[in-house]
Amino acid sequence: APLRTTLAAAPPPQPVRPVPETPGPALLTARGVTVAYRGVAAVREVDLDLRGGEITALMGRNGSGKSSLLWALQGSGPRKSGSVAVGSSKEAAAAKGSDPKSLSAAEARRLVGLVPQTPTDLLYLESVEQELDQADAESAAGAGGGPSARAILDRLAPGIDGATHPRDLSEGQKLALVLAIQLTAAPRVLLLDEPTRGLDYRAKTQLVAMVDELAAEERSVVISTHDVEFAARAADRVVVMAEGDIVADGPTTEVIVASPVFAPQVAKILAPLPYLTVDQVASVLPEEGTGA
Repeated sequence: APLRTTLAAAPPPQPVRPVPETPGPALLTARGVTVAYRGVAAVREVDLDLRGGEITALMGRNGSGKSSLLWALQGSGPRKSGSVAVGSSKEAAAAKGSDPKSLSAAEARRLVGLVPQTPTDLLYLESVEQELDQADAESAAGAGGGPSARAILDRLAPGIDGATHPRDLSEGQKLALVLAIQLTAAPRVLLLDEPTRGLDYRAKTQLVAMVDELAAEERSVVISTHDVEFAARAADRVVVMAEGDIVADGPTTEVIVASPVFAPQVAKILAPLPYLTVDQVASVLPEEGTGA
C-alpha cells in the first residue's frame, strides 16, 4: 500500500520503449497471408506491416499460428495464398522479386533473416570460426562487403574463442552466433522464433541490448515469445494471434495489459497504475539515503 501511494503521486513513467513519433518506412508488407496444413488453416488472411526501427513482440497461445506466420514471411514456409513484399512501399512496388518465397534461399536471407526456435539447427560445423567463415563466404561479407560475421559477433557477444565448438557455447552465446550468421547477409527484417527459451535473466538482458541495437540501425525485429516479462522490456509493439488470426495490434503499453494472460507481474500487482517493469518503478522512486 505505501508503494502504491508513492507511485500514484509520482509523474507517470516513461515507456520502456517509446513508440516513434514518426513511424519508419514499411520494410515488409504482408497482405492476405494464409497458411494451411492438410486443409487446416494455421494462419488466416493476415495483413501485417513491419517498419524500420520497430521491435514487435508476436504473442499468442501454442498453436495460434505464430511460427507458421514467421516462416511464411521469411519465404521458407508454406503459404497457401497472400503476398509478401520486402522493402519500403516505393521499393516494393518497383522491385521485381521482392517476395522472399520467389527467390533462392541465399537471396531470401538478404531480405529477411529468421532465427528458429532451436538456433543450433543452423550450426553444423566444428568450430565457431568455421561457422563465421562460412557465413562470410555465403554472404560475400568482410573484404569489400558488409561487416564480417566475426565483427558482428564481437559486437553482440565479445570474447568468444573461434576454436570453440558451437555446441559447447552457452545458450546466450549460441543465439548470438546464429544472429551474427543471419545478420552477415544484412537483412533489414529479422524474425526470432522463441529466442528466450533456455536463457537465464542475464542472457535475456543481453538479448534486449542486442535487439535495441538492431532497431537503432533501422531494422525491423519481430520476436515470437510467450515471455511476457521479456516483451514488456524489449518491445514497442505487440501483435497477438489466436487461431491463425491477428486479434490485437498496438503499442506494448496498451496491448500487453488488455488481458491478464499477457500482463507482466508488475502490471498485475500495480494495476491500474501504468507500470510494466521493475526498472520503471525504480526510476520514479527516490534514491536511498537522499532523505526524500
